[in-house]
Order: sequence, then C-alpha cells, then structure tokens
Amino acid sequence: MRILLLFLAFIFAGNLQAQPVDLLPGRFSFDLELSYEEAILSPAAFLGYELGERFTEYEKSVQYFKYLSEQSDRIQWHQYGETYEGRPLLNLVVSDPENLGRIEDLRMRHLRLLEPGILNTKEGQEIIMNDPVFTSFSYNIHGNEASSTEAAMQVAYRLAAAKDAETAAILAKSVIIMYVCINPDGRDRYVYWINGVGRSIPGVNPNDLEHYAPWPNGRTNHYWFDLNRDWIWGVHPESRGHATEYQRWMPQVHVDYHEQGYDSNYFTAPGATPRNLLLPDTYEAWSDTFGLANIAAFDREGIMYFTRDRFDFFYPGYGSSYPSVMGAIGMLVEQGGIAAGRAVTTDDDYVLTLRQRIFDHYLTSLATIRKAAAQRENLLRYSVAAWTPATKKTSSETYIVRQEAGGYLRDFLQVMGRQQIAVQQATADFSLPDCLDYRTGKSGIQQFAKGDFLITANQPRHLLIHSLLERNLAIEDSVMYDMATWSAPLAYNLAAYVSSSSVKVKTTPVDLEQLFSAGTVNASKLAGQPAYAYLIDWNERLAPKALAQLWEKGYRVRSAVAPFTNGDQAFSAGTLIVLRGRNLEREQNFAADMAGIAEATGTTIWALPTGRMRDGFDLASSRNQPVKQPRVAMLVEPPFDTYTAGQVYFLFDQETDFPIDRVRVSSFAQTSLPKFGQRYGYVNINDYDVLILPGGGKLERLFWQEQRQEITQWLERGGTLIALEDAAEYFTEEGKFSKLKLVSPGRDTSMAAKELTYGEQEAYAGLKRIPGSALRTHIDTTHPLAFGVKPEVFGLKLSATALEPAAELESVGVYHNQASELLTAGYASTDNLNRLAGKTFAGVQRYGNGKIVYLLDNPHYRMFWRGASRMVQNAAFILPAY
Repeated sequence: MRILLLFLAFIFAGNLQAQPVDLLPGRFSFDLELSYEEAILSPAAFLGYELGERFTEYEKSVQYFKYLSEQSDRIQWHQYGETYEGRPLLNLVVSDPENLGRIEDLRMRHLRLLEPGILNTKEGQEIIMNDPVFTSFSYNIHGNEASSTEAAMQVAYRLAAAKDAETAAILAKSVIIMYVCINPDGRDRYVYWINGVGRSIPGVNPNDLEHYAPWPNGRTNHYWFDLNRDWIWGVHPESRGHATEYQRWMPQVHVDYHEQGYDSNYFTAPGATPRNLLLPDTYEAWSDTFGLANIAAFDREGIMYFTRDRFDFFYPGYGSSYPSVMGAIGMLVEQGGIAAGRAVTTDDDYVLTLRQRIFDHYLTSLATIRKAAAQRENLLRYSVAAWTPATKKTSSETYIVRQEAGGYLRDFLQVMGRQQIAVQQATADFSLPDCLDYRTGKSGIQQFAKGDFLITANQPRHLLIHSLLERNLAIEDSVMYDMATWSAPLAYNLAAYVSSSSVKVKTTPVDLEQLFSAGTVNASKLAGQPAYAYLIDWNERLAPKALAQLWEKGYRVRSAVAPFTNGDQAFSAGTLIVLRGRNLEREQNFAADMAGIAEATGTTIWALPTGRMRDGFDLASSRNQPVKQPRVAMLVEPPFDTYTAGQVYFLFDQETDFPIDRVRVSSFAQTSLPKFGQRYGYVNINDYDVLILPGGGKLERLFWQEQRQEITQWLERGGTLIALEDAAEYFTEEGKFSKLKLVSPGRDTSMAAKELTYGEQEAYAGLKRIPGSALRTHIDTTHPLAFGVKPEVFGLKLSATALEPAAELESVGVYHNQASELLTAGYASTDNLNRLAGKTFAGVQRYGNGKIVYLLDNPHYRMFWRGASRMVQNAAFILPAY
C-alpha cells in the first residue's frame, strides 16, 4: 500500500509539472510605452521568437548586433579577439551620432586624463566639463549564466532605436561599451545543450533534465577555466583581448553581469567584506549610489533583491574588482538563474522564468547608464583622482625583482606589459636600504645587480600595481569568496623586494622582445667538430615542450640524474641529453631538427663535441636515464574537479603540445566485461603508462573493488598515478589504500566551538579554513619530481591537509618547519600553521614497479601560481624512468 501511495504521489506531482507555463509574463515587458524607429527590428522581430522563449545561439546574437550597427547611427561594432574555438569576441560602442562621428578623438582625449597634473591644464578642465562619461558592461563571462547576453540584445535595441528624449540625452553624455559575451565558447556549449533537451512544455520541476547540464557544463571556456578569475593574468585569449580593449577605453563605470543559484534573489552593489582597502575612500559611496539606482528600479517593478552579502571585492581579478583597481566604479550584479533553464520552481514555490532574468538585467543596465550620465562630471573627476597617486605609499614605493634565467620571470613581465604597467631595468649595480624581502618577510639593505627590474608605484595604475605586487594585503575578514593572496612575485616564485627609499640608479624601459630572444642552437663549443650530443637545460621555461617535440620526431632522449658542468657552462638536473650515437638514423636531420625545436620553443639547445663532463656524470652514463614517451590519461567527469582538470589539460595541450587522453569516469568505471565489444564502453587502464586524477573527493564511491584491484595491479606492473588535491587523500590511510597518514584539522570539539551561537558558526568556520594563502616550502631538488623547480617555493594552500612524513614516502615538497615563519601572505590560523609545519605536500610512494605521486596542493593553480608547476610534467615525463 505504501508503495502504491508513493507511486500515486509521484504521478500527481508529474501532472502538476505538466501544466502550461507562461514563459512571457506580461509584467516583464520591455518599455512598451516608448516609440522606436520602425526601420530597426527588435530582437524578437529579428530572431523570430520573443526573448525568453528559448536561448539564442551566439552566432545569431552576433548577427543581430551587426545588424544594429548597420541600421543605427548610434552603434558601432568592433571585434577585439577570437576564442580558442574561433568565435569572434566583440563589443558595441554606443553613443549619439555626433559623438560616434568623432569617437577616436573622444577616446584619445579621455586617455589624456591619465596624465599627471592634467586637471591643472585648460585642456583637462575642458574635457571634464564637456566630454562624455565612459560606461562599460561585461555580459556572460560564465557561459551557463546565459541570460545576460539575451538582455544585452534588448539593451542595445533600446539605445539604438528608442525615439524618446531621455535616451537621446543619455547618449549625448555617454559612451557606452558593451562586451556582449565574454565567453562565447562556454555560452554555446550550454545553449546548444539546453536547446537540445528542451521540452514543448518547459520542465519547471528542478529534477528535470533541463536543470542538470552535463560535465563540464558551460560555465568555463574551452579549457574549462573560470574567465572571471583571469582578468589580470591573461592566460587565455578572451582575457588578453579584453585587457587590451578595456585599456583602450578606461571607463569610469563598469558592471559585470552574472547569475547565481536560482533560489537566490538579485544581488546588486554594494558588496560584502572583505574589500580592497587600497581603493579610494569614496568608492563605497559611489558603489552605494549605483546600487540604490538599481534598487529604485527593482522597488518600482516589485523585483526581489539583496545587497552587502556573500559577494566580496577583495580579489582584484574579478570583472567587478579589476575595473575598480583601474580607476572605475566596478560593480557586480548577480541574477538568480544558474541551472534554471527556461523556467524553474524556486524553493518558495515561485516560477522563475528566463524572461524575468533577462528583464532584471535589462533594468540594471539602463539604471546604470542613467545614473552614470547624470553624474558625468563627478565620475570623470573620480577617475582622475583614482589615477593620481595621492599618498606617500601610493607614490613612493618601488618593487624590485631580480633578473634570473629560466623560471617564470617572463610570465610575470608579460602580465605587467599586458596591464600597461611601466617596468624599468637597472643599467648598473645599486643598493637600497629598508628593503622588505618577500621570502623572509624581513627588512634590511639589499644589493641589486645591473639588469634587475624596477616597478615604481608613481604611475596611473598605482592601485593595480599595489594590489598585484604587495606581499600581503591587509584583510578585513577571514571569510571570503575567493583566495586570500595573489601577489604576483609569490605566484611566479620570484626573488622580489619592496622599498620606500629613493632609487638613484639609472634605468631603461623593458623591451620584452629584445629581453627574451628567440631560441637558438649554441654550437660555439663545436669548433668545427660534429656534435656528440645536444642538450636542453631542464630549467628552461619550455623544456618540456622541447621534449615533446623531440619525441614527436622520433628521438631517443635521456634525462640527467644530477647537475653537471661542461667547461664554464652549468647544466641542471633533468637536462635533456640527445646522444648522436643513439639517434644515428636521424643524423642527417640533426642540425635542422634542433634549430627548428629551438625556434619553436624559445629554448637554447647546446651542441657539445664530447660526452666527457668537467664535473658530474658523463653524458652517456647509465645513471642518466632514458625517458620514453608515455601514454597519458586523465580522468574527467564527476567527482573530478572541472577547474583542476582544465588546468592539467591546458598544461599539456597548450603549453607542452603533448597529447593526453581525457577519459570519462563512466568509461573507466565499467566492469572489465564490456557490453558492446572491446572497443566500446570500456577503457583498459593497461593502455596507459600514466594516469592523472585531477582533484576530487569521495573516490571510494568511484573505485569499487574491481577498479581498485585493476589500479593496484597496474601500479605493480609499473604505472605512474598522479593524484592532485583531495584526490590524493584516497591513496592514504583515509582510503585504506596505503599506510600514509593524512594531517587534517578534524572535527573541532573544543569548548570554544561548543559554546558558539548559531550566528557565530560561519565566521568561526572561516577561521579554520586556509582560503588560498601562500606558505613557505622547501623542495628536494635532487628528486626527479622536482627537477627544474627552485629549492624554495611559495606554495599556494587552499586546504588544511598535508601528509605525515613516513619512511615509505619520498617527501619532495615540505612546508617550512617553523610555524611562526610558515605563512608568507594571506590568512591561516595558528592551529593550522602548527599542524602543517614540517609536513609533506608533494611526495612519491613506490608501489611495486610503479609510483603514486601525491600533489596535495595544486602546483599550477589557474596557470598563474607557477612555482612548483614543473612537478606535473616531471611526474609524467621524467619520474617513470627513475
């Protein structure tokens, strides 16, 4: 009887969900009282359906934006880049026809406001009094937060075609830059899927397929990266293109458009703490001013909203915080809507439609444009003030980074160049007193060499400079939305310092192209003799890419087990050795191949006439192990982390040009008796030499007894398993896979925890977390896992776990053993620091003939925290040989 009742209840619930849903509620109409130019089609007329009835493929939205630019003299269309998948990145520049007729002149005049002392000139005052305010919007940076590009079409139509006096007045005072879709690849991944699974009657039940996009869903770009964390670093073409385009305009106001869970109401400025305390004192008031403009529109329309909660503005790489450190009023808006499809029933039994999500974003776009136009002069003055270093701190500090070979110095300097931060290079040796050493945190006199790099804060982008380069920004709160530190010198593991003392040395501007010349084959030691071997130092930034190309061309390669020298030239452990005597079949191609690889990878390849080394093992020594091209697989799909998987994917596919197979968990987890034949439905682990698990907990639910046995046997036969982040925990005592002990906080049973009120528990939990903080670590560089890594690395810690050192564990990366000196930047409780001091975060356990590599901290987080990044390539390419 109970089963029957449950079945009837299920049928009844299904019938309720099958009732027709109004996808176009009348209250969410777009300014029907206005009159529009008849010659210009609305989005609905152009597309053939009302906005909100379905999702619009990116190509169709591009066609509409181009159409508007052709039909209206208020809009210009511009492509500023292209995605990995070949989709155009575009923006619209919107203003009145007179402004657009001289838009380049207005843009250049606007950039004059960045020049020091401009307000003391007649030209500066004339610009302030007469020129338009620049307002920009970034829509749809997360592909599955798809309502904002739909809204952008309606906003663009209103501005292009409305004939009312208010619109004309706003456009006369404004230049509006609309980045209509920051992430087209992610958007189309989501849109094609959602349109493909849509029902004739939308499934408003949250259980319906329409609300469950498959892994990796559409949030991320082609390589599964969150582009809303990449505004500064520019790892991807979407971000690099946007950074260049953003700095062509340098707006006064910028709003970044997002969606959150569909049970949440609309979030608008101001945001929560912690904030970036370097921002001008008036930033909060301006943020509140624009937030109140949105609220007025919401109150008028009866839209639910909240402010000052959940979303902070501490990390400067968001689409809201980045503009703020660039001198704008940067703001975030978040519409409830992720996974909502075309309509969904929320937790309070309200049916949220795509149409409302579009309407809400339409309201805030127009409210922002109106308020910016009304405050034109004041906003221009705000930006000028924000671009002007006003205090001793903002103007006098100098950041110094030592010159070095290899490593990630070039990456750092490319970020500076991309953000138009002026970098100088010393033309002579010099010294500075009171220099703060980023490694130790202690101050004192430092000697610097000719060629070291200097970045003075006395330039218009001083807010960005300090936000990006300070060792440790002040933090208001331990509970934050993202990471607690991102200091670029720490992220790229550079020898860096900061001083407030005057720098006397002469300098010259950095020329990146001249500084980092193209790769070459150095044959100076041959003296007319044939090459005995070619060498590529493993400290070279792209040495793994060179190795991949050597394998592709069929070369046999060895890896040096230890450092060695030839004459006055030193080579590091891991150096690649290509012996002519072991590659005689390619002898005719040697010179051309090496020249081509050097040029393609930017590496220096050394040609040596002899195998005898002055110090260390000779080149043909059997201690220098052959490294063979591995067959590498990475598991994807839940429970594995999309972001970590994407970073591994990017590391091999983009940086190394080495193919790895992305294997679905659903294929790997099949039984060993395939249902449809050996070539379908089952992945044989024995087809691979290396298996990567890219972060993901609860692996005991994935690896049943049969899969566990297969992994064990594969390891014993010689496989290498690389477990990242919490995936590594399974291969410890926690997962009953080995005797290695995991160090973790555990449940807090202290009296202090027991006495907390309900309202105090969230803040207390925040104190127990390590929210992305930099810790001092020490690396065993004699171990193959650490070849090419520096002896000391600033590690990024995003958890409170580590491994207890043990006899059976080769500890390669360990935390500094003094808890009081462990934290470099960010936040970590004393309890956590005491627990982690001296513990292991990177290690190797031998398992039969194979190895388990434990990397508890992501060594290439978002591809900008790079100090230990080489460990993943070492684990796949070098370690199997040792």
